[in-house]
Amino acid sequence: MSQFTREDALEYHRLDGKPGKVAILPTKPLGTQRDLSLAYSPGVAFPVLAVEENPSDAYEYTSKGNLVAVVSNGTAILGLGDRGALASKPVMEGKGVLFKVFSDIDVFDIEVDSHDPDEIIQVVKAIAPTFGGINLEDIKAPECFYIEETLKGMLDIPVFHDDQHGTAIISSAGLINALEVVGKNIEDIRIAISGAGASAISCANLAIKLGVKLENVLMVDSRGVVHSGRTDLNKYKERFAVDTDARTLADAVRGADVFYGLSVADVLTQEMVKTMAKDPIIFAMANPDPEIKYELAKAARPDCIMATGRSDYPNQINNVLGFPFIFRGALDVRASAINEEMKLAAAHALADLAKEDVPDSVLRAYGVNSLKLGVEYIIPKPFDPRVMLWVSPAVAQAAMDTGVARKQIDIAQYREQLAFRQGQGQQVRYYIMHEAQTAKPNKRLVYSEGEEPKIIRAAYQVEHEEIADTILIGNPALIREQIQTLGLDFEPKIVDPNNLSRVDEYAQEYFDLRKRKGVTRNNVSHLLADPQILGPMMVKMGDADAYVSGLVHDYPEIIRPALQIHHTHPDSCLVAGVYIMIIKKKTYIFTDATVNIEPTAENLAEISCLAANFAIRLGLDPRVALLSFSNFGSTDHPLSRKVRKAVEILKKTVPTLPIDGEMQADTAVVADIIDERYPFSAVKDANVLVFPSLEAANIAYKLMERLGGATTIGPILLGTGAPIHVLQRGADVRDIVSMSAVAAMDAIDRFSTGCFCSSKL
Repeated sequence: MSQFTREDALEYHRLDGKPGKVAILPTKPLGTQRDLSLAYSPGVAFPVLAVEENPSDAYEYTSKGNLVAVVSNGTAILGLGDRGALASKPVMEGKGVLFKVFSDIDVFDIEVDSHDPDEIIQVVKAIAPTFGGINLEDIKAPECFYIEETLKGMLDIPVFHDDQHGTAIISSAGLINALEVVGKNIEDIRIAISGAGASAISCANLAIKLGVKLENVLMVDSRGVVHSGRTDLNKYKERFAVDTDARTLADAVRGADVFYGLSVADVLTQEMVKTMAKDPIIFAMANPDPEIKYELAKAARPDCIMATGRSDYPNQINNVLGFPFIFRGALDVRASAINEEMKLAAAHALADLAKEDVPDSVLRAYGVNSLKLGVEYIIPKPFDPRVMLWVSPAVAQAAMDTGVARKQIDIAQYREQLAFRQGQGQQVRYYIMHEAQTAKPNKRLVYSEGEEPKIIRAAYQVEHEEIADTILIGNPALIREQIQTLGLDFEPKIVDPNNLSRVDEYAQEYFDLRKRKGVTRNNVSHLLADPQILGPMMVKMGDADAYVSGLVHDYPEIIRPALQIHHTHPDSCLVAGVYIMIIKKKTYIFTDATVNIEPTAENLAEISCLAANFAIRLGLDPRVALLSFSNFGSTDHPLSRKVRKAVEILKKTVPTLPIDGEMQADTAVVADIIDERYPFSAVKDANVLVFPSLEAANIAYKLMERLGGATTIGPILLGTGAPIHVLQRGADVRDIVSMSAVAAMDAIDRFSTGCFCSSKL
């Protein structure tokens, strides 16, 4: 767990002279008198009247549909107990930050200074028209049950007590997978639960919904086992009062398959753990200190699956995996409630996600080389960016299926919309992937580095998402062993370079291509055993549609043999490299950052055409700026004259292309500079930036990536004689998948329309 002092925490909350963790930002412009008139008086009257006439229009004209109230009276704060409404505000602000960061939901935190549940109910009822949902937080039991139940009956928006249901959903996801790992049936297991408060009762209820038998649940509160002979039970505990001789936690745990801890630290001893059934599942969820320390549980029962609420041990039961994405799905279908089916859908979605290959970004965040379903990985990590893409659609679908949704949506389209909320980079990535997925049958991608774990993981995702069919070059036994080690369930086509079918045909074709370039009859077969030659040759021979490589090889090692085999496209005189750069929600094309070191004016003209065509393929309207240190002749120098000449060539050969230069970089991307100083230029706010040299382009994209926070996809090769695409050395699996989608899209375009080339403009 991260180490910090009291002063560190206090300083964090008062940092930069802006106390607290949240602020309000406008979503509409307010820079002119007209903006003011639209935002307030008199323009605001029109949405007022529209909402009065049709209340559902509040979702169209106000922030209601993306706004949640986080409500607390501070009676059960984060293991600190009753500290009062005002003291709960830092926690509620924190909850708001999590909503915003993880699911782009806005929050007003509402601290109600009352211990009277009926008064809290009336406050929430009165403010409910403002919100699309109500998240109750840190309210003690049993009052929290009464408050939630009553509000659910009063309001037509979701009311969700996260302390109950969030923990229940996450623990249920963990239980589903833990039982799969140990090979036990949920109908047969016995559960001992330490605690009988809001979280414990909700966890028990959802476990029963999953299939646990009520009679197999033993709940233990501060007075012992909840049994049928007790007369001090409230109505919420009474459901779990079973006929049993067990009276203590030790009695309840003996022979149990599962332990749920929702109580206090250190109540579960090693001696108790030793009495549990074979392969025990222990979820010690008290925070910050669990019912038994991880090390003690493992020492007592090495065969156990252990989960806690802490981030410094495996299997963290963290509510942030639930509430942001559950509310996201509920809000987006305008659900009137969050029902049991929606909770179960969230639990199953989380359980299913834990069985998928884990992105490199998550592995890096947690300092591990791999994660796969097993004893130490039964639930996704809180910072896994895919959680929203799995949980929110599942919740939305369940809401529609059960009739609580007031808006019907297309789930496939909804997934893409959720991805867009994660940033413009995701939007571009999804566009490329969607385009690749349109090919039927799928295009065939060959990877020359097929033995590399990252390539295998990427190939699995490419096939799983139906982007393309994959071919891995390498030792078949080694590749299959890697697939098994990684826990992946797929069977790619494998090509052994030392046992190639059609070897004679390949040898003859390669010899014909390179016989005057140093290749002899004697060494041609040996050369074909090189995966960097075999991969491009498979495309040449029609056994693959596109080629991807470069994970563990330097750029020249990949591009040189590929170009020797395929050369440039018939309509291109050169090959150029582009990067897709997503900067502050805008998409730019940077070229040439990878191939042409000192392009001539004619080269720059060709590069500009290739890049403009690629922008069109991405659905952009290209506005092309050729960059220099000079603005429209302000400095007369051979380098600026070169750029100027390239613009002249383009305006003659492709007069319809929006292009201008030479321009300084800020002139190209800041529209006001063009408006104020160079109104004659038809290009402003350019999105295709053509750099005068590889040196300039390479420096620019790397600085933007490292210091400017840009999201990059690339390098992408244009003008090649076949779909040949080179990875950045050491690329993440996510980047490999993106480049694979680009390669598949490139193969589709060549099949249907030829190529990105200047003749298309």
